[in-house]
This record gives sequence, C-alpha cells and structure tokens, in this order.
Amino acid sequence: MSVKVRLTRSGSKKHPFYRIVAINSDSRRDGRPLEFLGYYNPNTDPASVKVDEEKLQAWIGKGAQLSDTVRTILKKQGN
Repeated sequence: MSVKVRLTRSGSKKHPFYRIVAINSDSRRDGRPLEFLGYYNPNTDPASVKVDEEKLQAWIGKGAQLSDTVRTILKKQGN
C-alpha cells in the first residue's frame, strides 16, 4: 500500500475547490482520505492555498509521494 498526497475535487459545476489529502494510491479520486492536509482554491485571484506544513512533512517522512499537481502548487506557493 503506497500513500500519495493529491487533490480531491469538491465545489459545484464549473467552480472547483480542491482539498489536499493523503490517500491510498489505489483509491478513486474522491475516495475516503487518510487525512486532510489543506486546500487549493483556483477561483480566487491569485489562487489561494493553505497547507498544514507539519502534517505534510509527517506524511512525506512516512514515505508518501506528492502528485505532480500538488508538487507544482507547493512550488508556486514557495514551499
């Protein structure tokens, strides 16, 4: 079982809102996560991102892999 840090979609049609979660890699996109780590809202200008750094580092320390999208969002944020 490998763990990934990736996005789950919520929000309404054409107004997405994403949660950054730690989830099993074989779970579906909006499946039950192991833990919520933050959120990403692309509807604001600039896009708002909030991440609990301690939880994120704890999951990375346990061997969780970042998805490409989450890695890009965190780089833009400056983490």
